Amino acid sequence: MGQLDGKVAVVTGGSSGIGLAIAARFVQEGARVFLTGRREAELAAAAQALGPWVIAVPGDVTREADLTRLYTAVEAGGSPVDILVANAGGGRPAVLADLTEDEFDLTSDLNFKATFFTVQRALPLFKDGGSIVLLGSAAGSGGSRRFGVYAATKAAVRSMARSMALELAGRGIRVNTLSPGPIATPSLAQAPAGVVEEATGRVPLGRPGRPEEVASAALFLASDESSYITGIELFVDGGARQV
Repeated sequence: MGQLDGKVAVVTGGSSGIGLAIAARFVQEGARVFLTGRREAELAAAAQALGPWVIAVPGDVTREADLTRLYTAVEAGGSPVDILVANAGGGRPAVLADLTEDEFDLTSDLNFKATFFTVQRALPLFKDGGSIVLLGSAAGSGGSRRFGVYAATKAAVRSMARSMALELAGRGIRVNTLSPGPIATPSLAQAPAGVVEEATGRVPLGRPGRPEEVASAALFLASDESSYITGIELFVDGGARQV
């Protein structure tokens, strides 16, 4: 028996990396997963690899029409949503003096605004007593020389989770933040020289995390194992922001 048998989950940003690992773990634990991401071919390949319990809905969570298409597909599935993992996010390294307004807006819209509306649009379909997991970042708990706006948007996500936890408590819906440190994803592999070394140099365990390690923490927050936990920030960062 899996920890998520019979449950319906929505995972955004699921084409690769952390989102894909979370979807894979949820399927392993018995969930039916609606998976969305911007890279259509990559998303289709991921869904095929994960099997028939995954429904791929291509889209960009920063676009209202794409969110509508996602939740229309979920509603057509005929079952309420038990779990939402708002994982889509990202940011380009740039120092304060170089960041353009367009880049600022892109990072803010993706990490903060889209996360808010991903949750808001899910609520009419959400089952009372469900679980919402927002992807924050260990970067949101400290300063960053090259990811200042990214870090600020993730701090905003953490703050937003607290308010959502209060607002949705009456429905028994738990809202928690999952904040990874440096994780060995394709995005990290494509980072400019020095970024990975700088990030992992602060990690007491001395290595990047694995997407599967973040997925294990997401499973905990999504499952009944965390039934008395809401409003927290769970770090999966090898101790980088803890010691």
